[in-house]
Amino acid sequence: MSMPTVRFSTRGITLGLVSAAFMLSTLIAHAQNQTYTSPGKASSGASGASSGAASAGAGNINRADEKLMAEITQANLAEISTAKLAQEKSQNDQVKSFAQKMVDDHTKALDELKQIAQAKGVILPTEPGRQQKAMEKRLSSLSGDKFDKQYLEQAGDRSYKDTHKLLKRASNKAQDTDLKNYASKTLGVVESHQQMAEEAERNLKSSSHGKSGAGGSESGSSSSKTPSSATGAE
Repeated sequence: MSMPTVRFSTRGITLGLVSAAFMLSTLIAHAQNQTYTSPGKASSGASGASSGAASAGAGNINRADEKLMAEITQANLAEISTAKLAQEKSQNDQVKSFAQKMVDDHTKALDELKQIAQAKGVILPTEPGRQQKAMEKRLSSLSGDKFDKQYLEQAGDRSYKDTHKLLKRASNKAQDTDLKNYASKTLGVVESHQQMAEEAERNLKSSSHGKSGAGGSESGSSSSKTPSSATGAE
């Protein structure tokens, strides 16, 4: 009578072991699943942390440098805008050539500054300042030699001094290394513009004097002929 009891107990133990093994395999599979997905989460977390650190580093620029970047941007925009106006209005080849050089160089300088600003999370102006717009408006009301003369004086003197002063200040006082290097490099380009403007202005003056001299010669010639013809008539 005891044997059936033993068989029953063995069967129960066997079933119990099978159930335990099944539960254990389920737990192991679940654990493996979690282990598989967790590197992704860890990686995502690390990526987020590094992204946050990069953002924090990118915005690490002081207000004085931000202001310098904004002012240099407006100077570039103003030079580009007035140079395009000169290309439209001037009839002088040398003035138009100088204006094209201004567009090319200041567009390149502006693009380089935009890259620096973007890397540091700085938002730059998209148009010249109020005073620069007023100067361009006065310039647009002129034409012919008057326009050429005024444009060359503005680009080679007033605007040059303003832009040069900004870049000089940035190269000497900027805390940001990228801005400092940019300003030092761009200074040489701006200085070459002044030399070009002065040369074009000299040529414009000599051309104007030549025209007025020719006009004076014609006037003198006709006036010298008039008395003699009048005398002959008498």
